[in-house]
Amino acid sequence: MKEVVFAFPGHEPLARLLAARPGSAEGPLVLRRFPDGESYVRLDAPVAGRDALLVCGLDRPDERLLPLVFAAGAARELGAASVGIVAPYLGYLRQDRRFRDGEALTSAAFAKLLSGYADWLVTVDPHLHRYRSLEQIYSLRTAVAHAAPGISAWIQEHVEAALLVGPDAESEQWVAEVARLARCPHIVLEKTRRGDREVEVSAPAIEHYRDRTPVLIDDIISTGVTMAEAVVRLIRAGMRAPVCIAVHAVFAGGADAALIEAGAAKVVSCNTIAHATNAIDVNGAVADTVTQALTMRLGGKP
Repeated sequence: MKEVVFAFPGHEPLARLLAARPGSAEGPLVLRRFPDGESYVRLDAPVAGRDALLVCGLDRPDERLLPLVFAAGAARELGAASVGIVAPYLGYLRQDRRFRDGEALTSAAFAKLLSGYADWLVTVDPHLHRYRSLEQIYSLRTAVAHAAPGISAWIQEHVEAALLVGPDAESEQWVAEVARLARCPHIVLEKTRRGDREVEVSAPAIEHYRDRTPVLIDDIISTGVTMAEAVVRLIRAGMRAPVCIAVHAVFAGGADAALIEAGAAKVVSCNTIAHATNAIDVNGAVADTVTQALTMRLGGKP
C-alpha cells in the first residue's frame, strides 16, 4: 500500500475517490474536542513508510487549521514517507500586502505554518492577486487543479448561446479560459469599489450580445456585492437574467440568495466548498492533480 487517505469532516466523497486509486486506502481520522475546547486528533491507521494524504478544505481556516496541523505533525512523527494536504479551497490569500501600517501579512504567515508541517499541497484555483504563484509564499511543493474544464462543460450542457461575463478585471483570467474551452464570447465589466459592501459596476458595449444568455463567472463569491451589482447592470442593459457561477462558494451572509434577489436566473458553484449550489464536480480534477503530485515526489516514477 502506497497511500493512506484521511478525510476531515465534509470531504468524505473526495477522500473516497482518492482512496479508490490502486495502492491507496482510507484511514479513519478521529477528531473531537476536550471539555476545555482543545482538539483531540488521532490517525487510526498506520502511516509508517506510506504517503499520508489529509483531505481538508480551508474555507473555515481558523477552526480547521489546528486539527490539520496536529494531524500532519502526527503523520510525520509516525514515519509517513510524505505528508500531503489536499485542500480544495485554500484560505488566507486575501491579505497579500499591508494596506495599513501594523497589519498582519496573514497570507505569508499562514503559508509558513502549513509549509512547516507538510511536504506538498494540492488545491483548486487559489485566489492569487498580487502573488504570481503559491511558491512565492509556500516553501512546500504545490500543485493546482483547475476548475475551468468542468465549468465550461457545464455551460455547454446547460446554457444555450452563452456570453461569459467577468464581474471585474480580476476575474478576466478565469473567464477567458472558460470561454476558450466553451467556445463562447466573453466580456469583462469595470468595477469601482467604494467599500467592502459598496461597488459600482459598468458594462461595456453589449448591444451585439442581446440574443445571448450572460453567464457571470468568478473564482470566489464571498459577499456577492460585486456580482449582484453586475446582475442588476446586465438586466438594466436589456440582457436576459444571468446565470452566476463561482469556483469557490464562500457565500458569506447568504450571498447566493442575494444574487437571486438581484435578478439572477440561477446560481451554481463547484464542489470545493460544500453548498446547496454545488453543481460542478471538480473532484476528478483534484484526484488527477494529486496523482501528479505524488509522481513528482517519487522523482517522476508512477
